[in-house]
Amino acid sequence: MDRHLHTGSTDLPVIVEPTYKAPDPLGFSRWLASLPLWTFPVMASLIVIWPTIASAQTAYSTSAALGILWKWLPLLVTKGFAQNILISLFTMLFGTLSGVLLGLGRVSDVGIIRKFSWLMVQVFRNSPWLVLLFIVMLTLPFEIQVGGSYIAIPDWMKAVFGLSLPIMANIAEIVRGAIQSVPSAQWEAAESLAFSRRQTMWQIILPQCFKRMLPPWMNWFAILTMATPLVSLLGVSELVTLSRQAMEAEGNNPSLLVPFFGFALLIFFVYCYPIARLTVRLERKFALKG
Repeated sequence: MDRHLHTGSTDLPVIVEPTYKAPDPLGFSRWLASLPLWTFPVMASLIVIWPTIASAQTAYSTSAALGILWKWLPLLVTKGFAQNILISLFTMLFGTLSGVLLGLGRVSDVGIIRKFSWLMVQVFRNSPWLVLLFIVMLTLPFEIQVGGSYIAIPDWMKAVFGLSLPIMANIAEIVRGAIQSVPSAQWEAAESLAFSRRQTMWQIILPQCFKRMLPPWMNWFAILTMATPLVSLLGVSELVTLSRQAMEAEGNNPSLLVPFFGFALLIFFVYCYPIARLTVRLERKFALKG
């Protein structure tokens, strides 16, 4: 591989390596982005056709079922899917911040910190997300007392904490992998110029890791967003929960299942597909050349 010295805006000589190809957890973004462009209209057509087939055995016609869906659509989008997005954003924020710290602990030169970080990663990476959610929802209090007042903890915040645990562990592995992918010559060059380990990490290594971590980070964000309906099993008001409640309000007719859950499938696809396409584009941009 070709190497050359590059100084940039600093006097520190840095050996520039070919760019790093970020891993694709579970192969999700590459699979989703590889879908042909006609996938979207085909999925939309199926969502329209399925109610037609189901309505042959029910009292609702296709137009009536879609009309009921249309009536509940503002609630499903503004109160339901918006809650899924809110949960995914806060989860990714807390998971990323704690994951970066845990990832730095994985490469720490202090043995006890390194071992503790390894244990945390292994525990939360290999635990079922739903089990973690149940444990968090059942163990965290419904409210906390601060002075003489009580502050309620909403269920969606508990869900954020529960989902943050596996995300934290996976982000930690992304950080560790990105740091270890930086050539050792970078460390040696910094050491020769009397940089401390902390200065080397924050001023030289981590800035180079950002573009390496971005594609897999976006991939996990898409995966997390599609995992947020899990919180519906715990009573958190989001898209799936509100869809069930809307169908109950309309008499729980079986012909409403496909329109309502088909809409949930469609809106998640519309949201996650562009993220997957952008992830693959960034992977190609930062891929190993030559």
